[in-house]
Amino acid sequence: MEKEVVINVKNMELTERIQEYVEKKTPRLERLLPDIETVKFDLSFAKNARNKADREVAQLTITGKGFVLRTEERSDDLLTAVDKTVEKMQRQIERFKGKRLRGRGDGTPASEVVVVPQEAEEEGRTAIVRRKSFTLVPMDENEAIEQMSLLDHEDFFIFYNVDSGTVNVLYRRRDGDLGLIEPKLG
Repeated sequence: MEKEVVINVKNMELTERIQEYVEKKTPRLERLLPDIETVKFDLSFAKNARNKADREVAQLTITGKGFVLRTEERSDDLLTAVDKTVEKMQRQIERFKGKRLRGRGDGTPASEVVVVPQEAEEEGRTAIVRRKSFTLVPMDENEAIEQMSLLDHEDFFIFYNVDSGTVNVLYRRRDGDLGLIEPKLG
């Protein structure tokens, strides 16, 4: 079953040639990982890039039950950036599949554990300019480190820790090491 491919562009025009090229590349990913629910390409032209070879940017995000994988590549040619992004995503899918097949200590894969997100509405606050919500997938600290690297999150990663039963924040310290915030109610 072919998934709809969402293509967003910024500072450029989406031509039929580019759209066909991108759509031609996605079935390969679906063969590697059939659980894919959405495929999203963000294509842009970075006018302010220091290096001329880094102006065309292709970012690919795939989501499914229990996972989000993202890659980004830059090049002086958009089609080359798309190719590099798809190749990088294939490597990430292979790493992810290996991780998922090993599963959890109790034998339950992360994709089968479902958490219902709780959303709290706060009224009267004007300081919040953007609000995001996402589904937390239960995982241990090692899985969180792996997801942080797969998503290319440099600064922090929020996850539900199955060991402690709480929401934790994994963050990169200034010295390059990782830190973990474990909140406790007082």
